[in-house]
Amino acid sequence: MSVYEAVIGLEVHVELATESKIFCSCPTSFGAPPNTHVCPVCMGLPGALPVLNRKVVEYAIRAGLATGCKIAERTRLDRKNYFYPDLPKAYQISQYEYPLCFDGSISISEEKSIGITRIHIEEDAGKLIHDKTQTLLDFNRCGVPLIEIVSEPDIRSADEAKAYLSELRTLMLYASVSDCKMNEGSFRCDVNLSVRKKGETALGVRTEMKNINSFSFVAKAIEYEFARQVSVIEAGGEIIPETRRFDASDGKTYTMRSKESAEDYRFFPEPDLLGFEVDRQTVERIRGELPVLPEERRKMYVGNYGLVSTDARIITSRPELAAFFERAASRTKYPKIAANMILCDLLALVGAEGFDCPITAEALADIATLSGENRINSSTAKKLIKQIADGETRSPEMLVRALSLEQINDSEQLERVLREVIEQEPKLIADYKNGKTAAKKAIVGKVMAKTAGLANPIILNEVFNKIIN
Repeated sequence: MSVYEAVIGLEVHVELATESKIFCSCPTSFGAPPNTHVCPVCMGLPGALPVLNRKVVEYAIRAGLATGCKIAERTRLDRKNYFYPDLPKAYQISQYEYPLCFDGSISISEEKSIGITRIHIEEDAGKLIHDKTQTLLDFNRCGVPLIEIVSEPDIRSADEAKAYLSELRTLMLYASVSDCKMNEGSFRCDVNLSVRKKGETALGVRTEMKNINSFSFVAKAIEYEFARQVSVIEAGGEIIPETRRFDASDGKTYTMRSKESAEDYRFFPEPDLLGFEVDRQTVERIRGELPVLPEERRKMYVGNYGLVSTDARIITSRPELAAFFERAASRTKYPKIAANMILCDLLALVGAEGFDCPITAEALADIATLSGENRINSSTAKKLIKQIADGETRSPEMLVRALSLEQINDSEQLERVLREVIEQEPKLIADYKNGKTAAKKAIVGKVMAKTAGLANPIILNEVFNKIIN
């Protein structure tokens, strides 16, 4: 067991879902031809002046409230000065001393929460496109509004980092501030990591890994960088504060440049934009517009519907999925069965994003009711779900009647079928009585085949024990 522990803080950049950029009216839509969504303001041309998009401020407040943050009464924007080819102004308008949101937290389990240091608004830079002979610049992304969510260094492992990112992404989706599509760069993560011996409180020297756009890559980067730093320390070396890049092809991190400090960026108040007060009535209006958030929903699902906490966490991972479940749960006396059907059957039919479900919540609730009343068994339930997903328009009730799918609950009928199997399969019966437990599965399978899969497995098991045992 390692005597060292990782100390991890994450900086997450979330692209806000506004229609226009943060300081100009250029559109923010993804995938436009290069350098077509630009103007003098976002290109930083001389004399062009920024105007702050009010919607950006409101979306940032929504994100802050969703993560339990306090909202500043007064705030301002600052210039962050650095040169990079994708930053045409040679500075970025961001926030430094007075962030809009601060002192929040996110629960990643019943035992642990991760602190949120701050959430501030800023503009995105452009995009560098490299090939073998040249580097191209696409400035469409310049000025796209971002929030940067900075965690406390409370994370201790790759698994905790993934849990934090997953919960943070879920909250941003519930708050409706971003589509959080990692493949389009609207949710990306910088990892700050240092190591220290367990039991120590002082922080070690940290490195930063920039712009990682996958939860699994974040985990791999953390695992590699932790092992690298430990090996350097144990060899008597020193960790250098630096910015590193993660290479997904080999799972390693590589030096990019020395780590900048706040002094290197020469922050100062943005002279072209005034500081502003945040109206408390606006904050309360936005708070009232937020939906019920995942943690409260989980408590309701566990307390009211009898779900286990892990199932409740999966169902609340997407707003559309939670809404679907709640519609189904409101229509049936068997919400736990409905939840199991969602987890075991429906999630396999939908994509990773959203919840574009091929059947209605009402149909699922009806199937859950049929199952809960023992009118159909689990295999029939799966069959009904698939048929409706494939375009069947009849209701589950009508399908059960039309296709004679109702479960056989008559113990006398099942006993007659079982006795037929006993007469036809004496070897299986002998094998079972000689201790070959797999023979029971074969016998039950024969009964199921004779009943077209409609035998109630619980009653069949009781009949089997009565006759054979």
